[in-house]
Amino acid sequence: MRLTAKGRATRQRIIEGAAAYLRSDDPAGVTLDDIRAITGTSKGQIFHYFPDGKEELFLAVARFEADRVLDDQQPHLGALTSWAAWERWRDSVIARYRAQGRNCPLGALMSQVGSTPGANEVVSTLLNRWQFHVREGIAEMQEAGLVRASVDADRVAAAFIAGIQGGVQVLRSTGSIAHLEASLDTLIDHLRG
Repeated sequence: MRLTAKGRATRQRIIEGAAAYLRSDDPAGVTLDDIRAITGTSKGQIFHYFPDGKEELFLAVARFEADRVLDDQQPHLGALTSWAAWERWRDSVIARYRAQGRNCPLGALMSQVGSTPGANEVVSTLLNRWQFHVREGIAEMQEAGLVRASVDADRVAAAFIAGIQGGVQVLRSTGSIAHLEASLDTLIDHLRG
């Protein structure tokens, strides 16, 4: 669908309003009427921009939130070229999830659209992009002689993503960020050798 600048702004306002609502304390059971009220739009506008309704809107919000996960870690994630850079990235990840607390907007969305075609692609694309950035950082550190050449960059990058995701799940269950911190610290220590 081709949109005017005003149309793109309205569509984005709907996505961002829905995302903000889903980041709230009680996102379960959100309806299109909730989104309409939050964004100051009509049902006609929502269906104009999201003809397939709630599932299409939530997939757009999931993509928006997935992009935010990586955007919140920049510029650090894209510049993992020194130990100080790795520490800054680690701190940005911890800060993001500390601020987020138990509420995981992407997790809340995926629980509502998990069986929708395209939902799994949102998560796998996010994880693949994230792992790519970490892997690139490890490879750059290896080229600079700061990480042992014997370290399997793909495998350790996968461990970082698994450790972050596991730490976030523990955070969502317990409210404690300690497991996420331990995972990141342990993996960075492993890289330092």
